[in-house]
Parts: sequence; structure tokens; C-alpha cells
Amino acid sequence: MNRCILHIDLDAFFVSVEQALAPGLRGKPVVVGGRPDRRGVVASASYEARVFGIRAGMPLAQAYRLCSQAIFLQGSFPVYRDASERFMAILADFSPCLEPAGLDEAYLDITGCEAYGTPHQLASHIKERVKKEIKLIASVGMAGCKVVAKIASDLGKPDGLVEVAAGQEKEFLAPLPVINLPGVGKRTEQELKAMGIKTIGQLAALPPEAIKNRLGAAGVIIHRYANGIDDRQVELTGEAKSISRETTFAEDTLDRTFLQAILRYLCERVGAELRQESKHARTITLKLRYADFETITRRISSKETTDADEAIFAGAVTLLDQALARKRKLVRLIGVGVSNLVGYGKQLHLLDSRPQRLAHLDRAIDRIRNKYGFTSIQTGRTLLLKDIFATREGDFMLETTSLSR
Repeated sequence: MNRCILHIDLDAFFVSVEQALAPGLRGKPVVVGGRPDRRGVVASASYEARVFGIRAGMPLAQAYRLCSQAIFLQGSFPVYRDASERFMAILADFSPCLEPAGLDEAYLDITGCEAYGTPHQLASHIKERVKKEIKLIASVGMAGCKVVAKIASDLGKPDGLVEVAAGQEKEFLAPLPVINLPGVGKRTEQELKAMGIKTIGQLAALPPEAIKNRLGAAGVIIHRYANGIDDRQVELTGEAKSISRETTFAEDTLDRTFLQAILRYLCERVGAELRQESKHARTITLKLRYADFETITRRISSKETTDADEAIFAGAVTLLDQALARKRKLVRLIGVGVSNLVGYGKQLHLLDSRPQRLAHLDRAIDRIRNKYGFTSIQTGRTLLLKDIFATREGDFMLETTSLSR
């Protein structure tokens, strides 16, 4: 029996949620990310805004210059998270083999579900339910492996349903630009162009050793993908592999006190997510983006694990101090993440052991924040951010979140 995997992706997710809540926004250029007179980036743009060249990740000021008549919205992460949970619940009705790949996309293995209809019928039914129940539009790609299903859904946007028949994977991929291939970023694209490779078909035709010699192990993977070969299974656990938070500042800064206050807040957000997932972490990662857009990551790992705000912050601030000592450059963005996650077991902690009373304190604070909002209780360091909390709409625009699964 041939595998059949769907990749389901919600179109312009944040914007679409806002349009579902306020139908008057439909058909208009809408940008979610914040006010254009403040530092920040586009989180999502409607297709009407994209006509003007606006894209996710673009500075808000640049988006405004491209389309001054666009409607700029602050956004609300709790609302988007709720929509995501409803979306995943719909998908789970079609198959237990569900792997979330973000808030707005997931893989679904429907192999063996023929009794409920053809793959095309099941995909159509998914689209119908998403539209009817949560007023959002989904694009779906169908193929025998994850990488081809992902590319198919991307090509079908918006509101598409693209099916790649078994045995037709290479033919489907061949004419596409190499940048369409997951794992190929701008730098890899330039490396491939230097080799005369512009299409996925040209990449697939290369001898494996040639691409390995040029790009190493990553080259072997993308060469397999280019040939429509992807043995990865749809992971059933849905458990987080990493958790991270980051924020872009209104103004570039080298104020160490401010940077530490923001970092403490982000560590508390990560710690809360970690405890919500009932996980401990072995690795802490710091991310910095400087004013010239140079981006660095630094990490620290241990055999011991933690879910403690204090331990996460201790590791992150050590990495921050080391980074600032090496480079005296203005910072544009800061982020913190944890990875190498394990389930709750023996209470071991990264960097240092902590009294049990601090574990109780973290969980008591979690309960208060869950009831009254995250900024309802603040630690000494994060009190410096009270003006930000007072002027921002919730926490959404102070940081972005990512759970990698």
C-alpha cells in the first residue's frame, strides 16, 4: 500500500483569524505585526497586501512605505493559539497520525483510511470543515512523502488542493526552482547556482557525491528530497522538541540592564511553556541579532535538566554576557530557547540544584498568570518593563513564540 500524506497549511493565518473576527477586513490589505511607526516586523500579511510586495519578516516601516493604505494590526497570540487548537482538533478527526509543524500547519498520514473516502475526498472534506467551523482557508498538498506534500501545499496557495500521484514525484519537482525545496535557503541557493543548478530537476540529476562534496551531509538530504525521496514518518507524539521566545526592539540598544530584563521575561515565558508541556531541558540557546542584521546563536548544555526560570535565565544571561564581551554592537533582537527536552523524572537541574521551594514558587506563579494574565505578576528584573506592558496590547507584540515539534 502506497503511503498518503497530507500537508495542511492555513493561508495567511494571523490575518485570516483577524478577518474571521472582523469580516470588514476581508478583501483589504491587512498587516499583523504592530504599528508601522514602531520597530517590529510583519508577522502576517493578507494576499491583498502581498500584491504590494509585503512579506512576513519585513520591517513594518518598509511595509508601510510599500502600502501606506494597509491596515496595521497589533495581533493577539492567545486568539491565534485558540484558532490553532481548533484547527488541530479538526485534523485529528480524520487520522490519529497527526504531526503539528507550527500553529498553522500539520502533516496528516491518511494511509489506510480508504473506507472513509479517497485521499482527494478526505482533503476536500478537511478544507470544508476548516472553512465552516473556524472560518479559515486551508491549502492542502497530497503525496507519498512529507517533503513533496509540503511543496505541493505551498504551490497550491491560496485555497489550493494539489495531489502528486505515486511515481510522479520527480516529474512534479523537476521544473521548480531549487529555493522551493525545504532545506535550501538563500546561501545554499547561491552555492547551487555557482554549480549551474537552478531547478530541482538539475539538482536531482547530479551525482550524489558531487553535492556531498560541495554541501556536506546537508547536500545528501536535499539531493534525496530533489529525487522525491523522504522516508520520514509522520510523528505521532506531537511533543515539543524545542521551545523558544524572541523579541525585536523598538530601538537598537546596548543597555545591558534592559537586555537582561527582556531576557528574564523571555526566560520566564519559556519556563512556563516548558512546565506546561511537562518537560525538562538540557540545552539553553541565546539568539542575538545586531543592528546590521548579523545574527548569532550561542548555547550551553548539561547532562542535568531543568524546567526552572532561574536556571534558564542563569544559563542565558551567562551566554549574553559572553556575547556582549566579544562584540560591542547595538542589539536589534534577542531570543532564548530550550531544547533536548525530556519528560518529567528525577528532579535534576541545569547549572545548579535549586531548593524545592523554588519549584513550588514557579508553579504558584504559573497559576496566577494563567488566571490573570502573564504580566499580572512580575519579578524584580522585569519590573523595568512595566511601561512596555502598559502600552502593548497583551504580550503578543513583545515576543514571538515557537514550539518545534
